[in-house]
Amino acid sequence: MFYGVNRTLQKDKSKKYYDIIKSAGAVFANLGFHKATISRIATEAAIADGTIYLYFKNKNNILYQFISYKTQAVFKKMRNSVDKADNAEDKLRNLIKCHLEEFQRDENMAVIFQSEIRYRRDIEPQMKDISKMYLELLSDIIEQGQIEGEMRQDLFVGLAKRFVLGAVEGVINTWVAAEGKYDLVPMADPLVDLFLNGLKGLK
Repeated sequence: MFYGVNRTLQKDKSKKYYDIIKSAGAVFANLGFHKATISRIATEAAIADGTIYLYFKNKNNILYQFISYKTQAVFKKMRNSVDKADNAEDKLRNLIKCHLEEFQRDENMAVIFQSEIRYRRDIEPQMKDISKMYLELLSDIIEQGQIEGEMRQDLFVGLAKRFVLGAVEGVINTWVAAEGKYDLVPMADPLVDLFLNGLKGLK
């Protein structure tokens, strides 16, 4: 009997926690972090202000938890997408497509990542960890491509992977600035083609 009650309470707490995370994402994206308030987040989540403090220390902690939750969820999907492919080119296409899909699916997340957190030094270590995971995944793909003979052997992996990440972030940033008025996902294949073929014309 008590076991069932505990499971119910745990389920309710989990749901409320994620409701607050989702609501905070909407408020941060629409108002910006500095203008956002606990009260506004509570209103968005349809709860009392004090309830938020049962799950989060303050507004900064909400943003930190939002980033952690979103990055873990998105990176898991990216890893799963990459693992579905066998060769390096398909892995790269799956990675970039999944990256764009997830940010297009959650525009609030895209706005926060592109417009807010990149300028916050207090969460810089966390963002470095996220970038490190992504870059390590890219390194694995590029190195596999070199082994398969599909990518140049003289390619400097450190430069190539940062070129890929920077280009993808640039595409997302442009999309966010345009307020998501066009489909982001079709940019995936042209991006990968650019990575693989470069700008130099065939002779």
